[in-house]
Amino acid sequence: MHAAAVPRAGLTAWQALFDHGKLAKEQTVVIHGASTLYRRIRWSPALAEAPRVVVMLSWWHRDVIAADKLPLMLSFVSFVVTFVSTRAITRLIRDGRGPFRNVTAGGTHIHHSVPGIILLIIGAFTAVGGPGTMAWLSFSAIAVGIGTSLVLDEFALILHLQDVYWSGEGQLSVEAVSLVAACLGLALVGFSPVRVANLDSAEFSLRISATGVLVIDGCLALACVLKGKYRSGLFGLFLPPVGFIGAVRLARPNSIWARRLYRGKKLEHATRRAAAFDRRWKPVQADWEDFIGGRPSQPDTPPVPAPEASRTAGGGAAEDPRPPRGADGRRGSV
Repeated sequence: MHAAAVPRAGLTAWQALFDHGKLAKEQTVVIHGASTLYRRIRWSPALAEAPRVVVMLSWWHRDVIAADKLPLMLSFVSFVVTFVSTRAITRLIRDGRGPFRNVTAGGTHIHHSVPGIILLIIGAFTAVGGPGTMAWLSFSAIAVGIGTSLVLDEFALILHLQDVYWSGEGQLSVEAVSLVAACLGLALVGFSPVRVANLDSAEFSLRISATGVLVIDGCLALACVLKGKYRSGLFGLFLPPVGFIGAVRLARPNSIWARRLYRGKKLEHATRRAAAFDRRWKPVQADWEDFIGGRPSQPDTPPVPAPEASRTAGGGAAEDPRPPRGADGRRGSV
């Protein structure tokens, strides 16, 4: 009865442990790096009078396969690899080296965000309408990871509706990719009190405690976001002291927190503090973005001129350039 429910690999394991190993009832065997298959043997009713078998699942099976994180891991890896490969190829194209060239169709330059959108659509509809097996979910995760990376690599272009890829404004794409990669990595390595196989009571308590710490970190990160400290909020999810420092210090003057709560000298103090911080750390941020995404080689796009004011500086109505009305009410008539 029980053998019929166990795969052939399980029967092989049974023979290795009991038929060939000749384990006695009072003996204990510890299996390191075992798959979830051994858990069937461990908890089988046939082992009530058998030797004690302790199963130590590997990290891959326990925290990735059993926790259903394989699609997330594939999406994260494909996201990072695609971004690194794309930036390397675009640098070679800009420098005129290597076999790579810009893709055009009928004289129109095809940006790599276009295939990224297509891959996102394919991955999304496959995940929603596919069979739901691990193979299809893995395919969807890879498609979504690659597509998201291609789209976010041109996030600045989509935002400005101009080709600012190699300008200073294009560095916004690097910030967007870094933010998404960090969030994916946090979700991948984050603690989960459930959906992990074979936990004992001590480890379950540890994961519950870690989840409580993450909730507190989330509140600190929210305070950092309200104070305009987005990077402190992000890194505070990984390093709680960073989130705590960002939450208790002064907000940036243009943040939601400052607009609602700061007045007078406190607002002036926050403005001076933000200016001093930017003078010190903006060059470091620019060097990091240049290292990741490449140094800008084009000037920023000029700002769009504001439309001509409908009123003069003195507040009166602007002069009408059209000819005056005549006695009959028509313009230009005498």
